[in-house]
Amino acid sequence: MATFELYRRSTIGMCLTETLDEMVSNGILSPEHAIQVPVQFDKSMTEALETQVKSKVTIKGHLHTYRFCDNVWTFILQDAVFKSEECQETVNRVKIVACDSKLLTQ
Repeated sequence: MATFELYRRSTIGMCLTETLDEMVSNGILSPEHAIQVPVQFDKSMTEALETQVKSKVTIKGHLHTYRFCDNVWTFILQDAVFKSEECQETVNRVKIVACDSKLLTQ
């Protein structure tokens, strides 16, 4: 299964990277194993989002910037409102990165 490395830049991905660096520095984990963990993380995140997430969200806001490069869309929204069936949340600024999942199967 091919994967994107997008989730490594998420909060949980950054924390994972920091933890791995600390474990290698302290001699708890070998650098070879530390390199394998983010690859598995990418696969696990992709699989979890495909199989376990069933909810839908509507997003409305002011489109500040958008870009399409290398089959990746990047949107920066201001005053964005996220609505689901259960709740509604407003954020001042959000960056959305979207990739075509069909590219993962090629």
